[in-house]
Amino acid sequence: MTSTQKEIADLDCIYLSFDEPQKEEFWIQIQNMVPWAKRVDGVKGSDAAHKAAAALSDTEFFILIDGDNLPDKDFFNLKLDIGEEHAGAAFRWKARNHINGLMYGNGGMSCWSKEYVNNMRTHEASDGTNETLVEFCFDPKYFSMHNCYSTTYPNYSPFQAWRAGFREGVKMCLDRGRLPTLVEFGEKVRGRNYDNLCIWQSAGADIENGDWAIYGARLGTYMVMLDGWDYKKVQWFDNLAELWEEIQHHDVSSKSPPLGEILRRRLTLPIADLTPDASRFFKHHYGKMHRNVDINTTEMSVIRKMEGW
Repeated sequence: MTSTQKEIADLDCIYLSFDEPQKEEFWIQIQNMVPWAKRVDGVKGSDAAHKAAAALSDTEFFILIDGDNLPDKDFFNLKLDIGEEHAGAAFRWKARNHINGLMYGNGGMSCWSKEYVNNMRTHEASDGTNETLVEFCFDPKYFSMHNCYSTTYPNYSPFQAWRAGFREGVKMCLDRGRLPTLVEFGEKVRGRNYDNLCIWQSAGADIENGDWAIYGARLGTYMVMLDGWDYKKVQWFDNLAELWEEIQHHDVSSKSPPLGEILRRRLTLPIADLTPDASRFFKHHYGKMHRNVDINTTEMSVIRKMEGW
């Protein structure tokens, strides 16, 4: 298979924003960092917004930056290997989550081919399969990458933080996009998603609005696994805005701990009510566990090496 190195700086860069409280502030910073950046703003629907980004790009592959994300400047000095096997593909690198210190694909830098975006049918445009209802990532041409090149800041308002936590609290309960039974939840929803789910529900008390993210993650898991809430509603931000109207006046300090106890008891989730100091301690040491390698390294290749496949 032949491989062609692409300078990241030679690819179009699209800033994709919607209603993020910091989107104008971040847009200024991104323009200073990436003067050739373009912008798509306010398009409803994840599928439609990505197609609008693809339409704006003049290069077949383009870099995408989410509206609550700040890239590492050095990313734009790198070269990406795009081989024949990557025709019509997409890549997503990890992001550091400012709330809880997690490093995974959520909110991270990504590189999409226009072919991939224009052919996909996901979220609000889903073809009806479980894999496409609330995610992009189950397509074989979607490459989850090992390295981390940005920081996501989903905490500039209580609503933004709650929504970020709620969506992950729902999506990380799923088994390849399908809602598991309670028995299946205990058997299948394990590994990295399970760990990330527990961290969303435990860490972040040291960050402004982090308590809302924790409460959102707990509430999302409770509602989808124990209260019959239709998980497909996370396709549309309007659904979450309506739900926010019902819970925005909740006292998080009194609502979140009992909800955590229910999840520990009924789903055996090993979550904790961390103090701000304990949360800082966790993030300090968790962050040291990750090491960047080559930009082209996939997450799966690292897992195979670690587990001796």
